[in-house]
Amino acid sequence: MIIKQAEFITSAVETSQYPDWTCPEIAMAGRSNVGKSSLINALCNRKGLARVAAAPGKTRLVNFYLVNENLSLVDLAGYGYARVAKTTKATWGPMIETYLTTRDQLCLILLLLDMRHDPSEEDLMMEAWLKATGKMYGIVLTKADKLTRQEQNQRLAAFRKILQPEACGIFPASADKRTGLDELWQLMADAANTENTVAGGK
Repeated sequence: MIIKQAEFITSAVETSQYPDWTCPEIAMAGRSNVGKSSLINALCNRKGLARVAAAPGKTRLVNFYLVNENLSLVDLAGYGYARVAKTTKATWGPMIETYLTTRDQLCLILLLLDMRHDPSEEDLMMEAWLKATGKMYGIVLTKADKLTRQEQNQRLAAFRKILQPEACGIFPASADKRTGLDELWQLMADAANTENTVAGGK
């Protein structure tokens, strides 16, 4: 994917704050420390596009990024960080669910999981919800560079056994080493094309 343009557009809490456009949207979901912002930066080849917080739990809004003027990456508020106040955490579930269930432009959800660890209870709940709703989704195993090739193969087999996904696939990736990005762009382009839209130039 040739990235000609990538920019942050807006942050939203409720539907009235979502961008008024028709371009397809790819949502990134996952735990607070799983690396959603880092993956967005790597995919867009822009180091500072999505702010990578020094501590997890800082993405508390729905953040919209526009790529090549015709595809949007959406960073959803992270879940599962214990140190965040309960009152703050209580708003995340409805915020995420509202976006995922009401946004017509949404064509694909990428569920990010840390490849080094088994899925958490929240991860399993999110994947079960995606299965139940019939949403198109793929699973991205982040931080693959922290493991050897043999360990990656072992973890990939473990994830397939645990999740038995009805997803578009499981994709190991590393934002730091920029591995797995071409496969993710192909998945996203295919998903956007199913909505009769163009996902960008190659």
